[in-house]
Amino acid sequence: MADSLPLFPLQAVLLPGANMPLHIFEPRYRQLTVDLVTGTVPDRRFGVIAMRPSSHHEITDVAQLQEIGCSAALRQAKRLPDGRFDIVSTGDRRFRLLELDATSAPYLIGQVEWIPDIPAPTAPAESVKLLAEAARSAHRRYCDAAWQSEDWDEPADDTDTCELAHALAADCLLTLEDRQKLLEETRPLHRLRMVVRLLNRETGLLTALRAVPAPPTEFSAPTSLN
Repeated sequence: MADSLPLFPLQAVLLPGANMPLHIFEPRYRQLTVDLVTGTVPDRRFGVIAMRPSSHHEITDVAQLQEIGCSAALRQAKRLPDGRFDIVSTGDRRFRLLELDATSAPYLIGQVEWIPDIPAPTAPAESVKLLAEAARSAHRRYCDAAWQSEDWDEPADDTDTCELAHALAADCLLTLEDRQKLLEETRPLHRLRMVVRLLNRETGLLTALRAVPAPPTEFSAPTSLN
């Protein structure tokens, strides 16, 4: 059965477990924030979904959005004197967007189905451990090249293998396309291998260019056209 979920289209991809700060200024999303805070929207959850390139400002059709998004749980909301909000949400569950309702509420409502991971075939524990260590090593090399030591943290040692790829990618400046592919990958071990490739590639580029991006805090407010 499909579930209803308020949607916040962005030029960004939210990964499960990742935090996303947003500055809310448009009236429709101010209203969504009010509905989240007051409990009008159940469980204080909404959907973040990336927009496809389009010449249209208004989102009215599912074809303007990526097929796969991520639900977000509202963690903090600070109302500013002029009615705007600063909020922080955390990625939760992947969903597939089935239908879009652009008329029944001030903001978009999606009919969605939830997408779990595909159960991984039994793999030797040592092989899984080596893959996880390779992914963590790739993450350390990337962060050492990109950030100051105080600007990043390693995922906890007990992070589940199914969650590790998303945790490692959360504070890395990957392209929207790369993050969308990570979001859509439902095979945990394939996802870890993908993270190893992506982070090794990005580390090589940073080293070759002898340039580093701004700290993650400089990219804390994804842009929305809605």
